[in-house]
Amino acid sequence: QVQLVESGGGLVQAGGSLRLSCAASGRTFGLYAMGWFRQAPKKEREFVAAINWSGGSTSYADSVKGRFTISRDNSENTVYLQMNSLKPEDTAVYSCAADFRAYGLAYLSKHGMDYWGKGTLVTVSS
Repeated sequence: QVQLVESGGGLVQAGGSLRLSCAASGRTFGLYAMGWFRQAPKKEREFVAAINWSGGSTSYADSVKGRFTISRDNSENTVYLQMNSLKPEDTAVYSCAADFRAYGLAYLSKHGMDYWGKGTLVTVSS
């Protein structure tokens, strides 16, 4: 199976930027997609962004489109989330996810993925 480890979370002022990283190890052959989800206090987990591992197609939640950018480094088995113009409402635990099922980004974004990291906390102060 694949293991996922996130890094890059921390405290940032509103309007600032952070870049999250997620390194995949173990079995990565046949990886179809990776993405980011987040969960704020007292809120349900929500989709943030996803990327197709082979073709590089991307998908974003409406709340972050234009501010966040997801990218990948195939040679390093790593996915990134560049977060700009951060708002206090972006405060959440951000979790990296991966899947080998070729169901499409729309389906995986809505229904979740099979493999998860432990998450990294992002706190945006006002």
